[in-house]
Amino acid sequence: MIRPPRHTSLLATLAAAMALAPAALALAAPHHPAAPATESGDPVILAQQPGGALDLAARTLNAADLAAATRKGDTPVVLVGSAPLSTRAGDAALFVQLQSANLCGSAGCATSVYLRRGRRDWVKVLDSVSGPIALSHRLHGGMRDLIVDGTDRWVWNGTTYRDTMPAAPDTGLRRSIERFQAQHHTEQPPQ
Repeated sequence: MIRPPRHTSLLATLAAAMALAPAALALAAPHHPAAPATESGDPVILAQQPGGALDLAARTLNAADLAAATRKGDTPVVLVGSAPLSTRAGDAALFVQLQSANLCGSAGCATSVYLRRGRRDWVKVLDSVSGPIALSHRLHGGMRDLIVDGTDRWVWNGTTYRDTMPAAPDTGLRRSIERFQAQHHTEQPPQ
């Protein structure tokens, strides 16, 4: 009787194991939730408009920040943009970004959004977000949603925009800080 060489059966076993490996790996692989989808919308374009009506409004609304930066030796750059956020005629939005070494941080320079209904005063409806802003085609309360940095949706709640990105839980954070302070601070701070 002629026997096949030993390595033939070993190769057959190895081939069978390799054929099953992808299915086994797929079952064993941990499942990670998908990253938030990037959303698109109409981009808000910010630009310098020295002496224009939007620039003057932005400088008036941000006079305290501009003065503080100037006192520290900065020459802030004011970028502005405008877009209709509302479905109501006469409503306008003013997007303002102040750029200077003292006003920008590691996340970049923040943009604030003001709303003007008819001929009334400008009202701040979104304060200090970082990243490019786009106007979504979705509406909440008759106002377009704002997409910040491609993934962070802000929706109108009737008076202002609120973030929809969930905040990290602070479970036990306060207790942890108090324990650390108790262990490392023997004296009470001056009152």
